[in-house]
Amino acid sequence: MFAFVVGLLIILVSAVPLGAQTFAELKNSLVDYSKVDVEPRMSCDGFAKAFKDKEIVKLETRTIAAAGNVPAHCRVSGVLSPEIGFEVNLPAKWNQRLYMIGNGGLAGEQPDDQRRAAQRASALVYGFVMVSTDTGHNASKEASGTFILSNPQKAIDYAYRAVHLTATTAKSIASEYYAKPVAHAYWDSCSNGGRQGLIEAQRYPEDFDGIVANAPWVDQTGFTIGAVWNQRAITEAPLSQAKLSLVAERAMAKCDKIDGLADGLIDDPRKCDFDPARDVPACPANASSEKCLTSAEAAALKKIYGGVVSKGKPFFPGFMIGSEAFSPAPNGGTSTSGWTNLIVPGANDANPADYGLAEGIMRYLVFTPPKADWDFKSFDFDRDVNLVDRWGQLANAKNTDLSAFRKRGGKLIMTYGWADPILMPMMGVNYYESAVQKNGPDTKDFFRLFMVPGMAHCGGGIGPDQNDSVSAVIDWVEKGKAPASILAKKIVGGQVTRSRPLCPYPQVARYKGQGSIDDAANFSCVAP
Repeated sequence: MFAFVVGLLIILVSAVPLGAQTFAELKNSLVDYSKVDVEPRMSCDGFAKAFKDKEIVKLETRTIAAAGNVPAHCRVSGVLSPEIGFEVNLPAKWNQRLYMIGNGGLAGEQPDDQRRAAQRASALVYGFVMVSTDTGHNASKEASGTFILSNPQKAIDYAYRAVHLTATTAKSIASEYYAKPVAHAYWDSCSNGGRQGLIEAQRYPEDFDGIVANAPWVDQTGFTIGAVWNQRAITEAPLSQAKLSLVAERAMAKCDKIDGLADGLIDDPRKCDFDPARDVPACPANASSEKCLTSAEAAALKKIYGGVVSKGKPFFPGFMIGSEAFSPAPNGGTSTSGWTNLIVPGANDANPADYGLAEGIMRYLVFTPPKADWDFKSFDFDRDVNLVDRWGQLANAKNTDLSAFRKRGGKLIMTYGWADPILMPMMGVNYYESAVQKNGPDTKDFFRLFMVPGMAHCGGGIGPDQNDSVSAVIDWVEKGKAPASILAKKIVGGQVTRSRPLCPYPQVARYKGQGSIDDAANFSCVAP
């Protein structure tokens, strides 16, 4: 079971956005970043001996031959003190830009993991120097938070140090290899990778010119308490797939048309006053069926939607109405709730993956020394919410003072799916609104948030979930064109089945009244 949870989190809490169509909008971009005209000024084989850096413990190079449309490149692999694994891929012809991805969950992914290798290939096709790091451990050998047991420094490296050190080292490597500086550096990642991107803007504003932070894990410790809260709720009143299907049906029926269009999407779940105790049939006392909710089940649902309460006051947001919706499975399989395996356990699961992630944080990162036998049943939401504060100071990306990033000309795009069942979407909304308060009403000149109706975590769900925010941030950085909207698509079987414009928050997409409701051209961004 532990292996299943870890595997699911590696897939779903992924640094590489599942809904990304990275570089898909090149043809519509103001910048032809595929133009490559810079060549190396030294050999790949000799680079490892020539390059020196005080933080490097180990450095190797390997020439990778061209394969398909992926160009030949020099792969630099190394270790930064004490154990930060990193990789820098240097194409034979360079566009003078650096592209870096981050890490999902508690990190530890390796460069040749399937999704990371695919992102590496994609970046190299367009001539980017492509960079990644494992933040100091290998998840297949030190799963969850156990990496802290072998070296306490790994906690700091995971929290923020590894990404910064890798970014600066990669810039030095590229500059020496090509005898030209990196003209522009870009970050593109999701989930924990979104958290890493925000921390870069907050702590190390000079590292990246443009940052795409998808579904960022803004408040890691708040999420952890929230996952424990949900685990308590579903332990007290388990929720079956049939019950979730009933709830999803009633929620969509109540919320879909609020934005004026019956399209199977909940545009902004905050606008819908859905109450499972009122809007779903209630079971008779001391009876239950799949066509009604017991009072305990309705109470559990209200806790998951409502979020953590501590000392009688809201402490951390819950999940949004619509996140429980059933999405068709790939290859025609059985549809499942967005909560299955994540918030509520699947048929063969002891615990859902959200809680598995939170448990690893509590056991190994929150306490000093770690408490490997910590049990969620011991957590008191009135007394214990501050236990996580020490770790939060290291790992949370809640600092809204982005003045230094703004001053150096940095641009930041954040996206979040309204139907995310792993990270609570209001983390993103609350962070953005607080950033506007801190940085002023013209925050939109360097930082924009795009909320995605019906999208789950980093992609998936029932809404248009694929977009190219990278081309948008490149245009913003290099041509000064802020994104007025970002095109999102739903692609099934290689075909676009629906498209919508994503609008800069708080704007929303509204149907113009004519044409297909599945075509983005028939929508415009307006004030809510």
